[in-house]
Amino acid sequence: MRKLFIAIGIISASLIGSCTKDITAPDFPDEPLAANFAKGADVSWVTEMENSGLKFYNNAGTQQDLLQILKDKGINSIRLRAWVNPASQWSSTADVVAKAVRAKAMGFRIMLDLHYSDTWADPAAQAKPAAWANQDFAALKTSVTNYTIGIMNALKTANIAPEWVQIGNETNNGMLWEDGKASVNMKNYAELVQAGYAAVKSVNSSSKVIVHLSNGFDNTLFRFIFDGLKANGANWDVTGMSLYPTADNWRSLNIQCLANMNDMVTRYGKEVMICEVGMPATEATASKAFLTDIIRKNNSLAGGKGLGVFYWEPEAYNDWQGYKLGAFDATGKPTAAMDAFLLK
Repeated sequence: MRKLFIAIGIISASLIGSCTKDITAPDFPDEPLAANFAKGADVSWVTEMENSGLKFYNNAGTQQDLLQILKDKGINSIRLRAWVNPASQWSSTADVVAKAVRAKAMGFRIMLDLHYSDTWADPAAQAKPAAWANQDFAALKTSVTNYTIGIMNALKTANIAPEWVQIGNETNNGMLWEDGKASVNMKNYAELVQAGYAAVKSVNSSSKVIVHLSNGFDNTLFRFIFDGLKANGANWDVTGMSLYPTADNWRSLNIQCLANMNDMVTRYGKEVMICEVGMPATEATASKAFLTDIIRKNNSLAGGKGLGVFYWEPEAYNDWQGYKLGAFDATGKPTAAMDAFLLK
């Protein structure tokens, strides 16, 4: 997810359809969640927000550590993005390790989101790190391997083995452009994914490797990427998705997302994770309904293949960096949307 493209994503998704029935009522059976179901949040901004003086409050108005507030809302897993050489310290390897140590100390499971860039990577931007910009393809694969091993070892030194590791972020058209642009050279993209996969497993064989795309409702996109990866010998453990609906279209997008999730399980036999969700903070009631429904839908996948749902930066409030899809209100307290994660 990148803030610059949130509005575009919402507009395009809203064209897909809307429903007239009660937007607040989830429409999926209330089955118990799997014991290991991940109810997650990407809180990569937390250290930067705290450094800027922002504070967080529980619903009673008491100031608390953000992670404690989230834990009390049922969150059991934390996702952290990593940039190779960012312009500031935020999302650097050191910042990621510090947040991971903090999260592990509070009992959270950890997802590592490797962007393979110095800044935001998403469907519209997959820029190489500046230090890799002039490398040939063989050297680029080596850089992917070395960087991945390096950050995994930095976490290992801190006694952290991430449960999940994303090889790229929202790689709808591959990563590390132009070499790894999937629509131009799927083989190159697959080799980069495989380099990352092998690097993760060399440090911690139990970490599950995720390949993550946006628009979880778009089955054509998912078949294009994952058919291409499979045909070119790339491995992955988990199919990752993003989903950013509105109050008007969440029902139709969730239905399409469920169909896509089921197809991914049938077609590739892989587990499925909803790595990012969000909805405008001002639509908290609809957001709670959406989240409740997509959690239940992911949990329903055959063979326990639905692993969990992660909210992207719910703690963002007061128009932090222009982001409006958080799940905290203007006073720094969680909205009703976060109550969806209290599902059991």
